[in-house]
Order: sequence, then C-alpha cells, then structure tokens
Amino acid sequence: MPDPSMAQRISLITLGVGDLDRALAFYGALGWTPHEKSIDGVVAFFPLDGFVLALWGRAELAEDSGVDDPGGWGGVTLAHDVTSPAEVDSILAAAADAGARIARRAGATPWGGYSGVFVDPDGHPWEVAHNPGWRLDPAGRVTIG
Repeated sequence: MPDPSMAQRISLITLGVGDLDRALAFYGALGWTPHEKSIDGVVAFFPLDGFVLALWGRAELAEDSGVDDPGGWGGVTLAHDVTSPAEVDSILAAAADAGARIARRAGATPWGGYSGVFVDPDGHPWEVAHNPGWRLDPAGRVTIG
C-alpha cells in the first residue's frame, strides 16, 4: 500500500492574471522566458528549479480550482531571494521599470536581512530579499540556516 502522506514540496504555482499578454510582457521585461509547451493566448509555463510557475486567466483558474473569486489579494506573497542588498535594489528597479508597483521600498528587516516588495500588474506581491542567514547555491536554491 502506498504511503498516504503528501510529500513536502510544491510542483506548480499558478498565478491568475487578468490579461495574459500584459502578464507575459511584464515577466518578459524581468528576463523570464516561457517554456515552448506554453499555449499561446491560454497559459504560460515558466520552468524554475524543480517546479513550474504558470500564468493563466484568473476566471479560468478560479473555475478550475472550484473557488469564488471576489478579486483582490489572495493571501499569498511570493519571494525571490538574492545574494546581496544591491541585487534587491536592482531587481526592484527593474520591476518598477516593467510596470510593477513598489509596495515596500527596500530596507533593513527585523530578521537581519534586506528586502522590498513589488506588486505585479495583476496584484501578485513579490518580496525580493537578501537573508544573510540563508545560503543560496549557484542555481539560486535556498538552504535555511
């Protein structure tokens, strides 16, 4: 009998977007390239290290997930860890140039790091952080501690 427990990992995160072309332009301006298996005008897949980020129409995602979508923030913030405060500043500036709203300017944090938050054109917040207590390997994978 297979083990009924759920493995501690995430395979896919899908962000619901109001306009797929606008979302693709935004993430493209940050240097992200969708996978060739993306479906033009329907869904975009971005291969990450060990999992996938997808962009899909917000209404279609809500229907597929069996939830009502009253709009607004969904209670999730994504994070992108980097190796230095200067890299935090650089990415926040690039996001602003691409059309993001800077929700929290970069600065020192209570946990001893440095971070700021941008919000993409569909309202998804991204924290860009340098945490000196976490290690990033050359591929950008985080190790806590």
